[in-house]
Amino acid sequence: MSSAHRILVVDDEEKMRRLLEMALRGMGHEVIQASDGSEALERLAEEPADLVLTDLRMPGLDGIGLLRALRERGQELPVVVLTAYGTVESAVEAMKLGAVDYIIRPFEMSTVELAVTRALAMDVVQRENRFLRDEVTRGWGELIGQSPAMIRLYELIRQVAPARSSVFLAGETGTGKELVARALHQESGRRGLFVPINCAAIPAELLESELFGFRKGAFTGAERDRMGRFEVASGGTLFLDEITEMSVALQAKLLRVLQERVVERLGSHKTLSVDLRVVAAANRDPQQAVADGYLRQDLYYRLNVVRLDVPPLRARTEDIPLLAEHFLEKYSREMGRPPPHIAGETLQHLESYPWPGNIRELENMMERAAVLSRGSAVTPDQLPREVSGTTVSAAPTRPGEAPSPERLALEPLALEPQVEALERGLIEAALRRTGDNKSAAARLLEISERSLWYKLKKYRG
Repeated sequence: MSSAHRILVVDDEEKMRRLLEMALRGMGHEVIQASDGSEALERLAEEPADLVLTDLRMPGLDGIGLLRALRERGQELPVVVLTAYGTVESAVEAMKLGAVDYIIRPFEMSTVELAVTRALAMDVVQRENRFLRDEVTRGWGELIGQSPAMIRLYELIRQVAPARSSVFLAGETGTGKELVARALHQESGRRGLFVPINCAAIPAELLESELFGFRKGAFTGAERDRMGRFEVASGGTLFLDEITEMSVALQAKLLRVLQERVVERLGSHKTLSVDLRVVAAANRDPQQAVADGYLRQDLYYRLNVVRLDVPPLRARTEDIPLLAEHFLEKYSREMGRPPPHIAGETLQHLESYPWPGNIRELENMMERAAVLSRGSAVTPDQLPREVSGTTVSAAPTRPGEAPSPERLALEPLALEPQVEALERGLIEAALRRTGDNKSAAARLLEISERSLWYKLKKYRG
């Protein structure tokens, strides 16, 4: 095995427990023991395990009872059943309750070793699948551009990617730092997951549990064991976006992880080894963030082994036509329409605009153009006024759709729905501009973050 796992052996026969422990330790695993299902649950409450190897027939709580209890507690870990009293009925029941394999005695130790290896490998795949349900992996190809600045960035990505060294990405909001981090992961050859986390998008009191994971009962609401992002990213890459928004106290704990490559779940005293590459990013100038007290100096030095600066869009204007066409085609395809071309005059407006929101702002603008376009070309009047200097032609409001600010200016509406529609539109615009960063969006809107969360709950449900 490439890494050690902790395996819980449950059997009422001490001799069998010792034999299994010897075999498993020979495979490089750590082994803990229990004599029945009740003791197994107690051991699992004290320390996490990666796999359970259990006898089926035992005094007290038997193997079926143990499987049922694990399922009721929501503890998702693989269980291999060993028994000398195998029947079709017991096998079916065990599998229904979550057992991943069923071995009948007498057996060769090689059979057990194979079952353990297979169960652990299956568990990794299942954990990755659970994680990937909420993650949309974007590819290398999303980095678009042929400008000298981008060609240089591509060269640096290929040079830096194979190393294990931490990387610090500096650049303005909306420049595509996460895409660069994904490219570093894909070019690295690391076989684990790419795991992104936005340090500003998660409330400070929850970020630690999100990163480190927790044991059941570690705090109110911790109803089951949960793996943290450090563990999920082991073997792969952890991307810490907006690292300067992480509390200084939590930065100290992150520094320990980077130095010692171990983590402890909240509520546990057991250390778990992790093998991950960390890529961090910030919208602030990192050296200024250190001077202002937002970023620990020692953590910055640990992260800034290699620094890559992601250029703003205004520094690569020759890439604007490629990017605009890419986004226009993307959103036109989503709406089932042929993509319009971009008129020459429109392109001139796009290339002369300073793009304070960078690529994210351009993407949002092309989505808008795809919606408003009525013909085969995107014309200047379909661009926002600050870009074209002209009034935007508003598309008719569809039933059930909140009217756009342009539509609101054209039609009288009752005061309350008009105010709500404007407020909702401004909130969504602020979230798009800040990359869904709630803290930054609240500052942009000049309201408290608590007020923003309340309004999001109101409008999004």
